[in-house]
Amino acid sequence: MDASGGLPAGRIVGLPATELATRVRSGELTAVDVVRAHLAHLDEVEPRIGAFRVVCREAALAEAHAVDTALTRFAMPLAGVPVAVKDNVAVAGEVCTDGCAARSGPPETRDSEVVTRLRRAGAVVVGITRVPELCLYGATDGPGTVSRNPWDTARSPAGSSGGSAAAVAAGVVPIAHGNDGMGSLRLPAAACGLVTLKPGRGVVPGGIGADDWSGMAVNGALATTVADLAVAHAVLAGEEPTPLEAPGRPLRIAVSTRSPVPGTGADGPARAAVDTVVAALTAAGHTVVRRDPPITPGAAAGALARWMAGAADDAAHLGVPLAGLQPRSRTHARIGRVVRAAGLVRPATADRFRERMVRFFAGEALDLLLSPVVTGPPLPARPWHERSFLANVTANARWAPWTAAWNLAGLPALVLPAGTRPTGQPLAVQFVGPPGAERRLLWLAGELERRLPWRRHAPVFDPAGASSPAPI
Repeated sequence: MDASGGLPAGRIVGLPATELATRVRSGELTAVDVVRAHLAHLDEVEPRIGAFRVVCREAALAEAHAVDTALTRFAMPLAGVPVAVKDNVAVAGEVCTDGCAARSGPPETRDSEVVTRLRRAGAVVVGITRVPELCLYGATDGPGTVSRNPWDTARSPAGSSGGSAAAVAAGVVPIAHGNDGMGSLRLPAAACGLVTLKPGRGVVPGGIGADDWSGMAVNGALATTVADLAVAHAVLAGEEPTPLEAPGRPLRIAVSTRSPVPGTGADGPARAAVDTVVAALTAAGHTVVRRDPPITPGAAAGALARWMAGAADDAAHLGVPLAGLQPRSRTHARIGRVVRAAGLVRPATADRFRERMVRFFAGEALDLLLSPVVTGPPLPARPWHERSFLANVTANARWAPWTAAWNLAGLPALVLPAGTRPTGQPLAVQFVGPPGAERRLLWLAGELERRLPWRRHAPVFDPAGASSPAPI
């Protein structure tokens, strides 16, 4: 039993962040007991998923005690909620490695702005999650470790926010910080059965690497419920969490299953997930039309140039020489140096594509766009860092063609669960909106959560057991 409410640890772990915070604010639970219970669960499941690079055990308990004794606890939207932070933003007292084993700089002296905002809201940082080197790839692994998907440990939790997604899907934390430069929030959410929002450009503070991958990368959160995601997003955006209001009219939503990458396409289960969501939207009274967004080869090249240059820029920002990188990343960064020197990262490319996408939504009065996220099951959990640059890039491009365009355009995009594959892994879909559509995306996600409820945690790791909804 815990000391402040009589709840066993197993009844604390698995509760949504919103419920935990409500109980801590009311005094029914203490933040210390909440954090202690989640640390115990972490100890139990971490050997099987490899989600964390650092566990901040003593610091987290001290931070939880500070929440319990704070006079402002009653106004904290995330009071006592354990969170994990991705290893590419600053956490005071810890080294930020960005997945580079060669990074050995001094500990950070201050938190990044997003970590400051989480802590100010009452969240407690319990650990720093694993990423692929320089956050470049769609699987999370490195020398001596392969992070695993709680839904199927033979599969990757994806990347680059893979450690954060694995931690949330296994119930270790209710929400986790991540960020997204080419799909790095949305791909792990799709792989691990979570809901996430990639905010639009400028909505949430950056501070990711040298320059947020030339403006493509944005911070966000991973969660198991839309309510948790909405609160986390509001905190990160510096907004007051408020109820999501209905738009007051049916939405007009485009649907496209055409892949922007030639030679790739969604498999049968991924297409069926889109069809399931289309049926739910239609039943709710929304209008769904078939429209393909005009994603041009020039836009694809613009995103690719920023991805390549980001590797070189971030290695230099960390003070890691190219010789200290994994072979795949070394090749990536060398290409990036050439791209940067040749002036191929052009702001006008992103600006033109953003304007084109704004016209796409406005021209036919479209509120949102629905698409697949990935072509098939997550990549296998293996030491991808031992494979070549070409093998990594090819595997990523074939699996995840639907995400990068929206980073270049700086538009908000949300991923939510939409069933399970016959083999048991989660299915997901992606919604994209015009600038400023974050709350519209969250509202619609909440409507779909009610109509098509999803299992909140991976079955084997689910601390609530049979209390989670059955997969749709």
